[in-house]
Amino acid sequence: MEEKTKQHVILLVDDEPNVLAALQRVLHKEPYEVLTANSGTEALILLAGREVDLVVADQDMPILTGTMFLAEVRRKYPETVRYILTGKASLEVAVDAINAGEVARFLMKPIDETEFRLVIREGLRQKDLMAEVRRLLQVTRMQSAVLDQLESEHPEIIGLVRELSEEQQLGHDVDKLIKAIQDELGHADHYPWLPGRRLR
Repeated sequence: MEEKTKQHVILLVDDEPNVLAALQRVLHKEPYEVLTANSGTEALILLAGREVDLVVADQDMPILTGTMFLAEVRRKYPETVRYILTGKASLEVAVDAINAGEVARFLMKPIDETEFRLVIREGLRQKDLMAEVRRLLQVTRMQSAVLDQLESEHPEIIGLVRELSEEQQLGHDVDKLIKAIQDELGHADHYPWLPGRRLR
């Protein structure tokens, strides 16, 4: 039975229902589960019970602004990709978002639908790549731990493996030396005493 591919989960956060509806429509045909929240507080409650891959949050929300909310997301869920959305082209807001929330993207309203879909895909792709890197690192650490345990419990086995590896390398080096001598002498068949040659 094939393992089912995990469906990505996107969380959209905005205090304007019409904006949330518009963003949902843009992602309607994409293969994601799309969740929505009307405030940063509501979004944090939702995040406490669900694993979310990517969050898009509006900057201009009451109580918890986008930067404040995303800073909290970074603290609690550092692997979640974070985008901020705003209608104000403010450099200060962008700097705050980067410094406080470590956002991957700063998106302007009104959004370009094609660009929005593309940046969502890119963010998810990067998240998947990082997850695979972490998985491989964990496997490497586990393998290293097993070898360390094996060496401590059975040092003779590890010693034998190392000895065989060294012998294999030595044999490889000897073969290279013989080949070099044969090449240097040119007519190697006149020197049947060289290892690796057959007498006729």
